[in-house]
Amino acid sequence: MYTALCGEFDCTVTVSVSYIRPAGYASLVASVIEGMLSGRSPSDDTHSNTDQAGLWESRYSGLVLVRDFVSPAAKALWYIESHFEQEITLDDVASVAGVSRYHMSRAFSTATGRNIMQYVRGRRLTEAARRLAGGAPDILSVALDAGYGSHEAFTRAFRDQFGLTPESIRAEGTLNNIEPMEPMKMDETLLTNLEPPRFENGRTLLIAGLGEHYSSETSAGIPAQWQRFAPHIGHIPGQVGRVTYGVLCNSDDAGNVEYICGVEVSDFARVPKEWSRIRIPERRYAVFSHRDHISTIRRVWFTIWNKWLPEIGQRVAEGPEFERYGEEFDPSTGNGGFEIWIPIQT
Repeated sequence: MYTALCGEFDCTVTVSVSYIRPAGYASLVASVIEGMLSGRSPSDDTHSNTDQAGLWESRYSGLVLVRDFVSPAAKALWYIESHFEQEITLDDVASVAGVSRYHMSRAFSTATGRNIMQYVRGRRLTEAARRLAGGAPDILSVALDAGYGSHEAFTRAFRDQFGLTPESIRAEGTLNNIEPMEPMKMDETLLTNLEPPRFENGRTLLIAGLGEHYSSETSAGIPAQWQRFAPHIGHIPGQVGRVTYGVLCNSDDAGNVEYICGVEVSDFARVPKEWSRIRIPERRYAVFSHRDHISTIRRVWFTIWNKWLPEIGQRVAEGPEFERYGEEFDPSTGNGGFEIWIPIQT
């Protein structure tokens, strides 16, 4: 028997090797893991999907696989680490994870704090830097292997990533003066116990407030944004009720998103010109409620994108998603709970 543990992917592969030549061990196990994490059976002969949580068992020629639920972000990390020397697109990663491009971008950024394609580029350049520090004689060959068509393009990307040229890294013979992008390990401790969602038809909302743009790396600035917005609550022309909203909208494949701290208003006519405004149309939502302290919100977002939505089989609709803070929420203590509304396809 040959057993391989997939580390952060929460799976064990056990392969009977009675009829397999020793030289085939590694390639077989690699193909088994790839098939398992991409949702493919190692054979078309026999397989069964037993539940939505992703428990999968397949027997073929003495081979037994058992897989527990694997998050989209974990699948993405595995795929990137196994293929980053090849051409990789966001569509490729999303396809392996079994989710949409948008879902994949959100799941990865909430899990890792990084943008997918930035991570891919960083991994490629780090491995290139490692080769150069090891004395690779031909920089152009290293550049081509890293996916760059010319020495010039490689040098620009290398300098943007590390602040040094490829020549300087080769001359120094060390990576001590740069910050390499090493392989990331999924931090599943971010997962939190979260109640099953309810499904609700949301009405049209007009939201006005302070907007800021963030990347995966800068979203820690959102609490300060709320601090700036708080004095305006209750004094906004046309404000409807005391519920506040954190709206995520206008996102892109690079992991950038606009975040609006706002309230509902009856119309936009009297809203200050410098403020952001957005009309959220009526649509169907999966609504996740959480009663713990606001400091747990990143864990909640992680769980939604990397556990709950894949498990319940819901496809996310493109459009704004938002945090809803009811009147019971106390901004001075962070207690009172909140809801996260995710638009879903119907």
